[in-house]
This record gives sequence, C-alpha cells and structure tokens, in this order.
Amino acid sequence: MATRAYTEFEWQAESAANGESGEKLTRVFIELVKQLESVRSICDLGCGNGHISGRLAALGFEVTGVDASRSGIQIARRKYPSATFIETLIDGSLGETLGTFDLVISSDVIEHLYRPSDLLEAARSLLRPGGRILIGTPYHGYIKNLVLAASGKMDSHFSALHDGGHIKFFSVKTLSKLVNTHGFEDLSFTFHGRAPWLWKNMICCARKTAQ
Repeated sequence: MATRAYTEFEWQAESAANGESGEKLTRVFIELVKQLESVRSICDLGCGNGHISGRLAALGFEVTGVDASRSGIQIARRKYPSATFIETLIDGSLGETLGTFDLVISSDVIEHLYRPSDLLEAARSLLRPGGRILIGTPYHGYIKNLVLAASGKMDSHFSALHDGGHIKFFSVKTLSKLVNTHGFEDLSFTFHGRAPWLWKNMICCARKTAQ
C-alpha cells in the first residue's frame, strides 16, 4: 500500500514535537555515547521520528533506527537520510535480521511497553559480545513520590484518565533488576533534569555479559 507524503506543515509540527526538554535530553544521550570507547555502530530502539538517530549519524556513527510507527519512520527517513530506519516491532528476534551493533540506545520507550522485557531481549540479541546499552526513562523514587503526594500532584502525574502514555514507572532499583536479569552488568546511571532526587530522567548504561 502506498503511503501519502507529508505536507510541510505536518513535517514542521512533527519535527518540533521533541521540544526544548527533548533537545536537552538528546544532548545528554549524545555526550554519553561520545564517552564510550569502541563504538561505531548503533541501533536506536523506538527511534520515533529519528531525532537522536539523526544527530548521532551526523557525527559519523553508523546508526539504524527501529520503530513500529509508520509515520515516525517516514519522518525519520525524510529528515535524516544519513541514518537507516526500519519499521518493525521490537522483540528478541531483531538480531537475526539486523545483525549486531556496538551499542543499543533507547530513550523514553520502555515505560510505554506492556512487556519491558521485549526491549531488553531485543537489545541483547542486537549487541556484539561486550556491547553496551543506554536506556533512558523517567525517574521515579521514594522522595520524588513523597513530594508528588504532598503537593497534591500524584493524580496528575500518574493519570489514568487518558489513553496511552506511561504504563510502567521505574526506579533505579527496578530498572537495575530488569537489566541485570536479562544478562547485563557494570550498570551505571546518569540523571537529568530538576533537583537531585527529583530528577526528570535517568539513563542506565550497562554492558552485555559474555554468556
């Protein structure tokens, strides 16, 4: 089936969707990638409109973005031709079709998944031995939740009155357990936004185990 072309208005609207907050988080991801040694090939799981993929490709990395959204992949291919974009679901079989990479990244995806293990299984299948992952997700912790409750913002933050949105809410402890369970080690965390212990986002870096 042929897909319709995007109008310039739609294109600008989609491109602006990352916003100032998204751009700041993108810069954090890029700096973390640049600090890692021996990274040439990258797979971006849940790449959306290709914003992070495109920025990394512009720096000379070999980037493949993966997303199940047809419209997102259309935008990514049009705006960032230096990267490769694949429209497909995220699961543990991706390595069989895409091969292996030095690094897998994923920003603000895992909290939307009914089964977060799909992302970790896909990442492990895509990584060479010793390859690394960078997984970003909104931060949640005891102190932050206390502040939300005390300020009366708990309902709006964890709203159940709209379709879609976040369905998983990770702390350092729960994300660490999930990552460890799927064969990753040497975990470290980078926090972004707001004040300490009230951070907006966290990014977990981990290395694929030998087995």
